[in-house]
Amino acid sequence: MKSFNQILFLILIVVPTVIAVKGVDLSASFNNFSCIRNAGYQFAIVRGYMSYGAADTVGLQNLRNAKAAGLIGDAYFFPCKGKKTASAQVSEFDSVFNSEYGTVWIDVEYNPSTGCGWSTSDYSGNCQFLQDIVRELGNRGRLVGIYASQYQWSTIMGSASACAYFTSKPLWYAHYDNNPSFSDYSKYAFGGWSTPSIKQYLGDTTLCSVGVDLNFY
Repeated sequence: MKSFNQILFLILIVVPTVIAVKGVDLSASFNNFSCIRNAGYQFAIVRGYMSYGAADTVGLQNLRNAKAAGLIGDAYFFPCKGKKTASAQVSEFDSVFNSEYGTVWIDVEYNPSTGCGWSTSDYSGNCQFLQDIVRELGNRGRLVGIYASQYQWSTIMGSASACAYFTSKPLWYAHYDNNPSFSDYSKYAFGGWSTPSIKQYLGDTTLCSVGVDLNFY
């Protein structure tokens, strides 16, 4: 008869272990990322480009602080459709952040800044603008992902299935069910992605005295 330890060893080999990696995204200036790491979070996604059309130098310092604390560091890019071309915005972002981040995530959601909102009727124009942003970043050798939710994508692109040109890029999707799991995605799928890469599962919370959203992969 096999010993208990032998059986346990066989179980550990046969049954894969899934370990959730948790992280935060934030826009406020912050310098205590060690607190976030000690709370069990392993990555930070900082704001890299602001909704009104400017690179975020505060975000750059946040990125450096996060990496110094041992966190994986990415950036998100909140594009302004209307004031500047995709090329100009990417150039501004890239001149500040260069290659200090891992992936830059393009934020596809309602833009409240004056003159920067997505069109409410020209869905093909919205899709083309997103393609332009992604292409400009790709031409600079940057790793690019897309952030959105099913609702925001449908509102901006015209339907959940529209603008399905980015499935080769990783998807970071938002669904606030406070559940760090991808089990909900099939119900909230959009944009042609069959599998997401990151989930934002809790929004507008506080961790280590700073406002953050919580994410996992």
